[in-house]
Amino acid sequence: MTTDVSQGGKLTRVLARKDVLALAFGAMIGWGWIVMTGQWIQSAGSAGAITAFVVGGIAILLVGLTYAELASAMPQVGGEHVYSYRALGHFASFICTWAIALGYVSVVAFEAVALPTVVEHLFPGYSVGYLWTIAGWEVNASWVAVGVVGSLIMTWINYVGIRTVALVQKLVTLLIMVVGVMFITGALFEGEQATMEPLFNTSEGVMGGIMAVIIMVPFMFVGFDVIPQAAEEINLPFKEIGRVLMVSVLLAVFWYALIILGTSLMLDPEALGESSLAVPDAMQAVFQAPWAGNLMVLAGIAGIVTSWNAFYVGGSRAIYALAHAGMLPAFLAKLHPKHKTPTNAIFLMGALSCLAPFLGRPALVWLVVAGGLGIVIAYLFVALSFLVLRHREPELERPFKVSNGKLVGWVSILLSLGMIALYMPGSPSALAPLEWGMFAGWMLLGLAMYAWSRNRYGVEFSARMMNRELAGKN
Repeated sequence: MTTDVSQGGKLTRVLARKDVLALAFGAMIGWGWIVMTGQWIQSAGSAGAITAFVVGGIAILLVGLTYAELASAMPQVGGEHVYSYRALGHFASFICTWAIALGYVSVVAFEAVALPTVVEHLFPGYSVGYLWTIAGWEVNASWVAVGVVGSLIMTWINYVGIRTVALVQKLVTLLIMVVGVMFITGALFEGEQATMEPLFNTSEGVMGGIMAVIIMVPFMFVGFDVIPQAAEEINLPFKEIGRVLMVSVLLAVFWYALIILGTSLMLDPEALGESSLAVPDAMQAVFQAPWAGNLMVLAGIAGIVTSWNAFYVGGSRAIYALAHAGMLPAFLAKLHPKHKTPTNAIFLMGALSCLAPFLGRPALVWLVVAGGLGIVIAYLFVALSFLVLRHREPELERPFKVSNGKLVGWVSILLSLGMIALYMPGSPSALAPLEWGMFAGWMLLGLAMYAWSRNRYGVEFSARMMNRELAGKN
């Protein structure tokens, strides 16, 4: 077939270094640190939780190195889609990209549920208008409305152009960092080292506590992989794309470690046990005023926005890349003639985001776990692609070339397999039947569209489109 799925021209390179850094760093510091910090300290102890994030961060850095090299060598939209196609072929490329699209969709949907949950802390009792009960939780109309309105706003921001996305991302990330610096510096002056005891939780052994936190670390760092997805919109020397990716991961490691440190300096174990949101309570303790706690909650809402925004970009570009290559129906490859955004892919993300609040707060867990599996599967495919291309195409220009590439590649494969194992039956964090159902439903939906598209456009069409993209770096 010669059907052209390219509609609306090409994506444009407009993102500067600060835009890219804000996009990735903002994606990695969503709402999770506001909710989970107290639990991390209780599970592993203050020093144990910091250790878990440093060790886990190093693991993510190793996986990130494979992304950094490939992103600099092949800076095209779709990231994982391009690398896995070149290294592993048509079907593997689809599985890899559709899996990570599930991860992006799940985060976008998660934030639509997280927003009304956070608003409840600022305005207790606002949730009214009973609709139904899901998993023992009452879904109310006003609660759903907040999530839906937030989803529509984020859809509009992404629709009107990547420049608007970048501006919002920079402003909101700056707010988070200002509040974070206020908190960390205040805690260092006002906190007491004695409140950090115990440094390590020994109830299940020191390593048991640390491992309980480490299993959560990969999911907190999801977001650096948005950079490869948007690579075709980044206006930087290709070597710099890899460098910015690595800097964003390092910044996230420092962020999480310092937030844990500040919280443990301000709240002793008893206060942590009584706190539902430890970081805002610690912020309030630093300044001895309720406004400080509310300011930190607002920083948490800002984290929802940065993560939401970034994963709209990542998810829509992944879906667009598949459709552009003839692996999904052509209407998903439409670019807006003026804004140069993948409009239908963005609308699909927005529709799924709007539906999520109707499932209520229990959907928070379902979405994170099912989507997390898709993300770590993609990590495995990227690590495999990294090694295959090192062997098959040693002459490929790699502006950001990783030292000891074979070692880094094999370690990344082992780390990815280890993360996948966390979701399997027998693991403490294994998927529940409902979560397996969500994962299987997404994959089956994708396979049905893939089969239709493959029959409609043909493998040869995909090859032409991909070769045309890979032939030049735009």
